[in-house]
Amino acid sequence: MSAPAAEVPSQEPFSRRTLFWGIFASLLAAAGFFLLSTYAPDFRTPGNGGPTPLSKGGSGYAGLVEWLKLTGEPPSMARNEDDLASDKLLIVTISPASDPEALTRILDLRKDLSTLFVLPKWQTFPLLEHEGWETKVERLPDTVVNEWLGRITKAKLGVGQSTVEKLDIEGRLVAAPEDMQWVAEEHPLIAAGNGKAVLTELADKPFYILTDPDLINNAALKDPDKAAAARDLIAFLTPDEGTVMFDLTLHGAGRKYDLAKLLVEPPFLALTLTILAASALAFLHGLGRFGPPRAEERAIAFGKRALVDTTAMLLRRAGRLEELGDRYGALARARAAALLGAPHGLQGEALDHWLDSRDKDEAGGFTVRLQAANNARTLAQMHEAAERLHDWTSRRLSERR
Repeated sequence: MSAPAAEVPSQEPFSRRTLFWGIFASLLAAAGFFLLSTYAPDFRTPGNGGPTPLSKGGSGYAGLVEWLKLTGEPPSMARNEDDLASDKLLIVTISPASDPEALTRILDLRKDLSTLFVLPKWQTFPLLEHEGWETKVERLPDTVVNEWLGRITKAKLGVGQSTVEKLDIEGRLVAAPEDMQWVAEEHPLIAAGNGKAVLTELADKPFYILTDPDLINNAALKDPDKAAAARDLIAFLTPDEGTVMFDLTLHGAGRKYDLAKLLVEPPFLALTLTILAASALAFLHGLGRFGPPRAEERAIAFGKRALVDTTAMLLRRAGRLEELGDRYGALARARAAALLGAPHGLQGEALDHWLDSRDKDEAGGFTVRLQAANNARTLAQMHEAAERLHDWTSRRLSERR
């Protein structure tokens, strides 16, 4: 006879360690994706056209940022309100699509700090053929620019064209911008003629307003003289050779009204960590079985106890428990009479008197307990009365034996 073939032990396709590290890597990747998705808008500030510090279009200021890096200390970016509290010169480039509430917060936080506000001028739209490029449509209406200017100071753009062809910026003469924007000012920092200012300073606050952005934007920096003049203008506003900071909060960075950020930032961070810890403990608890598996129970159990429990449940749902006291008392009387050998034919009060006579220690002992059962209306009262009747019958039965 040939020997029985040995059973080949079944092998799992992956070890438990491999599964554990696979699940851990998946959870880590999911957490990283969630965090990056939550904070991506803060690092993806609009740079596809428009007057923002990251825009490479003609009306943007990415060229000025790069120019300052090449000629001095690199400027920083203000992405939240904590950054706005810095004592650096803050350059706020206003766009027609900027957030007015963000500008109000900047004005409140920077009321004692040097700040340069650059007004918008051109209406543009992105050029689809080249990412980051834009096409100039027309000059913005004065009402749009005056709305932003009015939030900073009580002034309006001057009406009419300036006849000045050259502007003096720190001793450097540069060509005046096309359709130059100006405001009326008796003591301008950069004059566009008699009583006209392109750069002005507020009297009560360290705020500077550059009315025409074509002196420092990307379109202006293609001219070497204007590029040098832009550097001189920034140096003039930072006499201590301090660093410069560009604002990004006006263009959408640092907005805190985000449900996802509430989950990963105080004070709700503690709640998130608690939920994650509880989930991890539940996962670890589910990796192994504690004790044998529970057998599935029958929907309808066998035995007298199941019958009694089912009957009690039906009586409880029917609301008939209050009527069981006197019926149980009648059953207890009949049982006691049968066990103690009561004469045949005794009923009612006669039977109660005969049962009371069996108790030598207490007068009317059975009748008192029977009346308590008849008057019981709650489960607790019925339970107590039933125990007393059962105890009385058991004692009399033991005495008889």
